[in-house]
Amino acid sequence: MNAWTSPATEPDLLDQEAVFSPLRVVRDTSAMDLDAAEDAAAQFLKALGVSTDSESLRGTPGRMARAYAELFSPRSFDLTTFPNDEGYDELVLARSIPLRSVCEHHLLPFVGTAHVGYLPGARILGLSKLARVVEHFACRPQVQERLTKQVADWLQENLDPKGVGVVIDAEHTCMTLRGVQATGTRTLTSTLLGILRTDARTRAEFLACTGVTGKA
Repeated sequence: MNAWTSPATEPDLLDQEAVFSPLRVVRDTSAMDLDAAEDAAAQFLKALGVSTDSESLRGTPGRMARAYAELFSPRSFDLTTFPNDEGYDELVLARSIPLRSVCEHHLLPFVGTAHVGYLPGARILGLSKLARVVEHFACRPQVQERLTKQVADWLQENLDPKGVGVVIDAEHTCMTLRGVQATGTRTLTSTLLGILRTDARTRAEFLACTGVTGKA
């Protein structure tokens, strides 16, 4: 279900400098079958005693299938990076990236925000790509702990920064709308890598900038 592709050719040389080819990030959704999903949704509702004979419910199985297909289909993007010509060595942080995913245990949504930051190495990242990476890993059945680590690990591997930090703050409807019905409860997870994990002052700066420090 996962696929990452990048140009296969070696970069050309121009004035003795390599022309950078960005990594193309693609999720393979070719296995999706919306017709089969619609039929299954109709059977699911029937098994729960929900009739789809009325005008307002007749199209519900198809809408269900298309809704989940959308939730599981992230947009492709190019992981565009640029030379860190100025040697910038301070924190780069994108705060409050909107997040929506689906709990893999109940297939109910969880929504919230992600704070993603890094300490640049030789290259810096196009800022919108931090949100794209979050979306890429959120658009699948997930648990928040894994999602947090996947985003951090992937940025560490593909950007090679001095450190990466990811904090996710989300509300899980599988907890607030069913079961314990703990309305308003939020879950906070974090992954810190490199200097953001090993250096106490840098770690404190990152957590303070995300607004996590002092939360009760």
